[in-house]
Amino acid sequence: MKTYKIHLIRHGLSEGSEEGLYIGHTDVSLTLNGKKQLTDMIADYEYPKVDAVISSPLNRCLETAKLLYPDRSPLIFDGLIEYDFGEFEGSTADELKTDPAFGEWLAGGEDAGAPFGETNAEFRNRVYKCFTDIVDGIIKTGVSSVAVITHGGVIMTILQYFGIPELPMHEWMTPNGCGFTLNVDRTVWNNIRRAEVFAEIPLKPYEPSDELDDDGDWRRDFDPEDFIGFYTPEEEN
Repeated sequence: MKTYKIHLIRHGLSEGSEEGLYIGHTDVSLTLNGKKQLTDMIADYEYPKVDAVISSPLNRCLETAKLLYPDRSPLIFDGLIEYDFGEFEGSTADELKTDPAFGEWLAGGEDAGAPFGETNAEFRNRVYKCFTDIVDGIIKTGVSSVAVITHGGVIMTILQYFGIPELPMHEWMTPNGCGFTLNVDRTVWNNIRRAEVFAEIPLKPYEPSDELDDDGDWRRDFDPEDFIGFYTPEEEN
């Protein structure tokens, strides 16, 4: 049975991220530091070879796609846009800490959301439908390997609802320019809408001096404290 590879990659460091701003629908660009980081990662690590590139329409994703896959014109999916933070957009948690609406949002729940933004349920349903359409389209066309350049919150949501192993959303945090590869088996997908998460992106070229994990494979260490980007209300206390 044919399988398909979907490489979920978070965009590079963008304007506002280092300041801890809530940046969702705002169409900011990569910072100079973000572009340099990506260029360095391309030189030092291995990104997957792909047959097609899919992207969020926002500049920070399109710029990332151009750096990683300069020979591919990305297909645009609006459903891959980051969470809409509404009135919280462009502010920090410290600036919002006395806002009652912010406190209600922090309490979480499916109906929780920023004023004039998305609720958690609306965001989840949008991303769920978009990713389902992407996978169904890949299977229909028979494309073997696809890069999806999107945002931190989108990646975490996709992996929470579709990924095997099944883990809570915050366990799928990933740094800028990094991500995960999913292996999609058509039978498994059609039956239970699940895909195996089996590799991290980018891969470090193996060297004999690299430390191996218990399975004899090289793995990149990631400290969640290094994560910059999407805010998950129910996980922040």
